[in-house]
Amino acid sequence: MRHLAKGKKFHREKGDRKAFIKGLISNLAFYKKIETTEPRAKEIKRIMEKTVTLAKKQDLASLKLLISRFGEKAAFEIFHKIAPKYQKRPGGYLRIIRSPRLRKRDAAKMVIIEFVE
Repeated sequence: MRHLAKGKKFHREKGDRKAFIKGLISNLAFYKKIETTEPRAKEIKRIMEKTVTLAKKQDLASLKLLISRFGEKAAFEIFHKIAPKYQKRPGGYLRIIRSPRLRKRDAAKMVIIEFVE
């Protein structure tokens, strides 16, 4: 049973899943826009919204938390470049745009996830 269990498993074990999500979030932080499947985009949107809200505090504790979760480069990108842009915004930092194309090998629905300007 999945009582109070949040998030998708993506057919991966815990360590693989954490590394997978960390990579997706790092790519989103660096490139500001990525194309991925719909379930992946929904999952990283959920995590990234909370991450940007944490980074908006602009204190040392939140920076250290970000570094421990996502690595130094991604944490600095989120903390110093992304979060200050959304200081006045109460939430909704990301948008998911459905792409008309399907992935070739398995016909998975593709979406573009990007930061709202």
